[in-house]
Amino acid sequence: MLPLVVVMGISGVGKSAVGHELADRFGVDYADGDDFHSEANIAKMSAGTPLTDEDRWPWLADIGAWLAAHDTVGGVISCSALRRAYRDVLVHAAPRTQFLHLTGDHDLIKSRMEHRDHFMPASLLTSQEKTLEPLQPDENGWAFDITPSPAEIVDAFVARAGQPEEETA
Repeated sequence: MLPLVVVMGISGVGKSAVGHELADRFGVDYADGDDFHSEANIAKMSAGTPLTDEDRWPWLADIGAWLAAHDTVGGVISCSALRRAYRDVLVHAAPRTQFLHLTGDHDLIKSRMEHRDHFMPASLLTSQEKTLEPLQPDENGWAFDITPSPAEIVDAFVARAGQPEEETA
């Protein structure tokens, strides 16, 4: 069965790059969790205001619905999924969801955030770091450092998760 994966972590860790690489590897759909945010959420973050749980619940429900719709065909979506409660919403919607948690050095992530065109300002990095609850041993996922290339991170995830490569005819 093709994987159903949430590439998670704070802003600036490379969720989109790794997510695209993983989806391409398996020939499954990729979605960016940022595309599921409401205009109000994007406006808040653009202004440097962290989202509240109340802001996040509808967004997480939409991401969970996407995962559920891709359960039988596989898919990869990037989503910060910073807290266990947020990940639980996603797993409730699609129980076989796996998490690929990208982690890295604060200064490297800050540098990445400062040198990209994105609505999330680097000023929210500390807020995201404070909110982050790392994966727990009973969660279906693994953490990977962001220093290697996206392809190397995907290789490590595939090896760790035991995912079969897509068969070609």
